[in-house]
Amino acid sequence: MKCTFVDVAPESDFSIQNLPFGIFSANALPPQVGVAIGDHVLCMSALAKRGLFSSIPGLDGQRVFGQPQLNEYMSLGRPVWRAVRQALQEFLSESSHPIRQQPCSDVLVPLGQVQMHLPAKIGDYTDFYASREHATNVGIMFRGKENALMPNWTHLPVGYHGRASSVVVSGTDLRRPNGQRRPDANSPPVFGQSARLDYELEMGFFFGGPANDLGVPLTVDQAEERIFGVVLMNDWSARDIQAWEYVPLGPFLGKSFGTSISPWVVSMDALEPFRVMQPLQDPEPLAYLREKSADSRANYDINLNVHIRPHESGELFVLSKSNLKYMY
Repeated sequence: MKCTFVDVAPESDFSIQNLPFGIFSANALPPQVGVAIGDHVLCMSALAKRGLFSSIPGLDGQRVFGQPQLNEYMSLGRPVWRAVRQALQEFLSESSHPIRQQPCSDVLVPLGQVQMHLPAKIGDYTDFYASREHATNVGIMFRGKENALMPNWTHLPVGYHGRASSVVVSGTDLRRPNGQRRPDANSPPVFGQSARLDYELEMGFFFGGPANDLGVPLTVDQAEERIFGVVLMNDWSARDIQAWEYVPLGPFLGKSFGTSISPWVVSMDALEPFRVMQPLQDPEPLAYLREKSADSRANYDINLNVHIRPHESGELFVLSKSNLKYMY
């Protein structure tokens, strides 16, 4: 499938197969829902006004896509998400599409002219310890090699709730946090700025669909159907503050001062071609944690790299190369 509505460079991340969602504003346009294609943003409310989504049951496109966050759209569920994706791909690829027979210049905004915003109002987020290698490395850092991985780690999803109010869109300035740290194990703790600020490369998953009632659990397969999409995420960490405070209840100020996410949410349908088998889980998870889906490809083949550019330097240095497919 090829986009014929606007030129898309072969190396572009925003192809017709991707179509990520985000919240943008530009000139006289207030924050609203947009979809990236090539070097442009598709104004979804303008497309809705032209009737592109009028045949999709349960979707009031002009109202939903005019919102300054994706929450209402994400709440509509996977059938609507897939129908919208199909409508967009047909519009972008078919030069004879009825809506393309009318002037459409206002549905496109150059990426260089937009400001991106936090894609959703985040009421809560859970940070899962999903990488065996990361859990082991952090365990060695805090507890030593002999007690790196806790006994429960291979049996259940280990996680904690982060501070949703300090999740910010990528590019937002953050302050180096203050807190207690104990640089000398033989002396009392001291208060001051963190001297060991660190990054954590993660992927953030946005959930939507119909809400389940309080106390009514979802199966693993039902939970997967509610995943709207993913973002890149940097869960900033003050290691010296974290090491002193995390026993016995876990991270607090060392992790809650800021979490950066990318502005574009890539849908799970866009990532479907990249599904792969996950690493062997040993011991086998309890029955309630096993997927019953016929598709056993539970992971995604997504290259993840970290580079750093020192202050007043134009050169990037590689810090890490990994892949999401290694998640346990």
